[in-house]
Amino acid sequence: MASVSSALGKSGQIDELYSPLINGLPDDIALLCLARIPRRYHNILRCVSKRWKALLYSEEWLCCRQKQDLQETWIYAICRHNKRRNCYYVFDPSSARRHWTCLQGVPPQCLKRDGMAFETVGSKLYILGGCTWGEDATDDVYFYDASMNAWAKSTPMPTARCYFATAVLGDRLYATDGAGMDSTLFQSWDTYESHSDHWIPSRAQKVAAGIQKSIALDGKIYTIHEDSNEFHYAGVFDPSDNEWEHLNSEIALCWRGPTVVIDGTLFMLDETSGVKLMRWQRETGDWVRVGRLSTRLVKPPCQLVAVGRTIVVIGKGLSTIFIDVDKSSNVGGMLVSSFSLPELDSDISVLSCKTISI
Repeated sequence: MASVSSALGKSGQIDELYSPLINGLPDDIALLCLARIPRRYHNILRCVSKRWKALLYSEEWLCCRQKQDLQETWIYAICRHNKRRNCYYVFDPSSARRHWTCLQGVPPQCLKRDGMAFETVGSKLYILGGCTWGEDATDDVYFYDASMNAWAKSTPMPTARCYFATAVLGDRLYATDGAGMDSTLFQSWDTYESHSDHWIPSRAQKVAAGIQKSIALDGKIYTIHEDSNEFHYAGVFDPSDNEWEHLNSEIALCWRGPTVVIDGTLFMLDETSGVKLMRWQRETGDWVRVGRLSTRLVKPPCQLVAVGRTIVVIGKGLSTIFIDVDKSSNVGGMLVSSFSLPELDSDISVLSCKTISI
């Protein structure tokens, strides 16, 4: 009897996986209907049936929402509490109740380490490397899959790293430089291919150390360095030929604050004297001021992300403002935001912000 019950159970599971998405509708029509359900309800959709759950994990689902212009972009903030612990938050800009909420299920290792790097590729948020006072640099890689609303561990990096630079081009993640607890510097580029969960170690001996930040722009990675005399300079790495070269360019000035790229245009939030939004003028090689921001609305140090053509500025305590780069007005040199949120917790400093579109 047990074997008969087991067989019936397996048969039921198979039937469920191959049953129609919606009874009475062809699957392609049902997919178009389901794809129109807002992202905030996707956790509920996963609970309806195994077929729906599998659909929401699939590339078919992501491609359908993208093709139909139904993607919704959520913002993920990685923060540091003054009690020396990391905390993770998520923000849905399309929700009627716009507020930051805690991201649940974070692995314990991602809560205690310093010097980690954060990147998004597709629907996944990656947390890489890091160290603690009692632990040297690690090669650990964890990720949060927004499609599955679940955390998992990924293939470790070829090189253990802490306080290092990363950038994403397409479906590839690049990691370079970094220092462990013994202050050893690394000058190799490690490349992660997300579709195969595979790292490719690469030695590029010309890469200068002391990278403060890296920016993916025009299919290349621009690196901003600081030497022993606190002088800042820029370099550029071209993955197509695995070569890095020094740049004599004013783009190096983006050490002054966080940056974001919108449709190939680089923006920077200059935090050295007040808070000014700047735009990189590619033709002249200069920075052009867009306008100033009120520190009453957002408190530096800040991070930047883009949601469509809108720059989202996230400051200390998760204070948040939205600036539409096409429509924002400039009153007396001050930029007027389209939306703002006050501080959530003054004890929180924002380390990094990323976006995932589904």
